[in-house]
Amino acid sequence: MISLLLPRWFVGVMTLLVMLLVLLFWGGLIFIPFMLLKLILPFAPIQTFLSKVLVAIAQQWVASNQLVFRLMHAPQWKLDDQTQLDPRKSYLLICNHQSWADILILFDLFHGRTPFLRFFLKRELIWLPLVGVICWALDMPFMQRQFHKKKAIANIKALEQDLATTRRFCEKYREHPITVVNFVEGTRFTEAKRNAQKSELQHLLRPKSAGLSFTLNAMGDQFGGIIDVTLAYQPSKRVLAWSWLCGEQSHMSIQIDTLPIPSEILTGNHDTDPAFRARFQHWLYGIWARKDARLERMLNDSGQVQPRTSAT
Repeated sequence: MISLLLPRWFVGVMTLLVMLLVLLFWGGLIFIPFMLLKLILPFAPIQTFLSKVLVAIAQQWVASNQLVFRLMHAPQWKLDDQTQLDPRKSYLLICNHQSWADILILFDLFHGRTPFLRFFLKRELIWLPLVGVICWALDMPFMQRQFHKKKAIANIKALEQDLATTRRFCEKYREHPITVVNFVEGTRFTEAKRNAQKSELQHLLRPKSAGLSFTLNAMGDQFGGIIDVTLAYQPSKRVLAWSWLCGEQSHMSIQIDTLPIPSEILTGNHDTDPAFRARFQHWLYGIWARKDARLERMLNDSGQVQPRTSAT
């Protein structure tokens, strides 16, 4: 509502400041003390109890952010969602990735509908003040993702470390409901990245399959299905994250589907079995090609042309 009455830049500043205050309250004053207890008391029953407490606190942070967004932006998303979700079941959530605002939007969309979301994060984010330690305490896996075009050995080591991180993460939540979020593109979309890949997709980067395959191999029978989210931002001359903070994305288009998990992609070694890898990549690329076509329709239906210069 406030976004309709005040200048956009002022709405952005106010939204950011209130979000920081909410984060400092739930994160700094309440979350950190329990996190320290989890750090210094390495006993399994206590760790389990404290993990539940930390998730409950994080859920209150999400609820508070929802209130902030409703008061500041009064979002009226063009939401196409026919899903029937159960917070007692585990899910694998895949989504196109254009901005860090994607994370907050997903938290908003699925608050109370699924188990608390866990994201695969870039290792550099662990050093982000307050946010990094909170994500660590919530057992979110931090990935290397440091790949270099001319450093094959370094690439192999980084991939091996990421797969080992994925393995530990999957083992930890093998018996507990969880929503695993995977931005399959591995990084935020930009036109420059799309051109560098020489991707035939118009609105997406090519999907990466290794980590997703291992997650399905380790936890596939635990998942109640795949939640497929497509986010279509409204065009803006601002960076997308700032545009979202300023309340310009109150009418963005969102589509949510659930997909079954084919049994033939659950068992097989993505690294050592070329036939399985090709089969898995064909399945994943099919999903991504349909998502690309869906994004084209979503943007055309709203008379929008998606900007490809702002993606942070």
